[in-house]
Amino acid sequence: MHEKTISIILAGGIGSRLHPLTTDRAKPAVPFGGRYRIIDFALSNCLHSGLRRILVLTQYKSDSLQKHLRDGWSIYNAELEEYITLVPPQMRTGESWYTGTADAIYQNLYLLQRSGAAYALILSGDHIYRMDYGAMLQHHYESGAEVTVACLTVGLDQASSFGVMTVDEDDRIVSFHEKPENPRSILGDADGALASMGVYVFSMSLLDDLLQEDHATDSTHDFGRDILPSILSRHRVVAYRFGGPSGRVTADRYWRDVGTIDAYYDANMDLLRPVPAMDLYQRDWPIRTYEGQHPPARSVPGRSGREAEIVNCMLASGTLIVGGTLRHTILFPNVRIEEGAVVENSLLFQGVTVGERAQLQRCIVEKHVAIPAGERIGFDRTRDAERFTVSDLGVVVIPKGYQFALRAADR
Repeated sequence: MHEKTISIILAGGIGSRLHPLTTDRAKPAVPFGGRYRIIDFALSNCLHSGLRRILVLTQYKSDSLQKHLRDGWSIYNAELEEYITLVPPQMRTGESWYTGTADAIYQNLYLLQRSGAAYALILSGDHIYRMDYGAMLQHHYESGAEVTVACLTVGLDQASSFGVMTVDEDDRIVSFHEKPENPRSILGDADGALASMGVYVFSMSLLDDLLQEDHATDSTHDFGRDILPSILSRHRVVAYRFGGPSGRVTADRYWRDVGTIDAYYDANMDLLRPVPAMDLYQRDWPIRTYEGQHPPARSVPGRSGREAEIVNCMLASGTLIVGGTLRHTILFPNVRIEEGAVVENSLLFQGVTVGERAQLQRCIVEKHVAIPAGERIGFDRTRDAERFTVSDLGVVVIPKGYQFALRAADR
């Protein structure tokens, strides 16, 4: 079915809850896991699922995302009708930007129509997970569904952040509520709810009709809020349970919406668990990305002869640990840690330097920041909040290019 399917990745969200990581970039372009961008996960899933016709709908601050896709994803052959096409708002149906997930696709409906595809796979570009979309497409076909919604079980206490559905004995969806105040539990599981992953398969002819219909109504033009709840009695809408035995990817059942600083930080730290919930090392399902040409990561003694200490860390290429100490930390390319510095439970983006004897704890340090010698961040929340963004759970974010004030001793 992959030859009959076009994939649409929604990558236009402003990502305000991830500020300041989204000050200069779209949410799908935020770095993740030492070498990736968030959108690499959805794109890699498409690649390994055999889906080679992909539209990426961009909107806000898309320059970084466009550059990443140009450098890392120019791998398809147009002569074989393979492509990744970036699609900013075209204003074909009016003078507005995208006003909802359904409106984003409606504004580009002509691209779907001329593709000749029989099915549309609709994805978000800002979730972390691995999934064989081919198995979901097969399930859509075999179940006779007109719409299929990927879902997973979440705790009832978390369900109000999701679209929550209930299903019958054949997994046909009988109710769908977007971010309900009082979500309904799963039959037989009072503590769990069935949540939408924001991954949909539509039969193309129906999608065309539904988008035309939605455009003519006064709605928020959103799949979860408007389209899905309105069609359950008229069309066959089926749930596809994520993480089952079908498909080629390891069934780790890991899926994260990294929409806040704390969720983003936790998802990165998940990679450092002794047995990570998501297996990045499955050889036939690697996450593709772009990483520049850098020398190998290396640790060397400092000037005093002190050796580097590295405990449970991920180090990208080009990193250099000069007698510093790292614990439970992820380093992106070309990070340098000087002698006596101690960095714990942190993420350091590309080009960061940490000066001698500096101490960092539970920090996210943006690109090209130089942490001065002797600086301490993550130990005094009140002082940190005066200078930086501090999340609800106390993660400190030092923004890109931040300039530290000179101390009196350095003037």
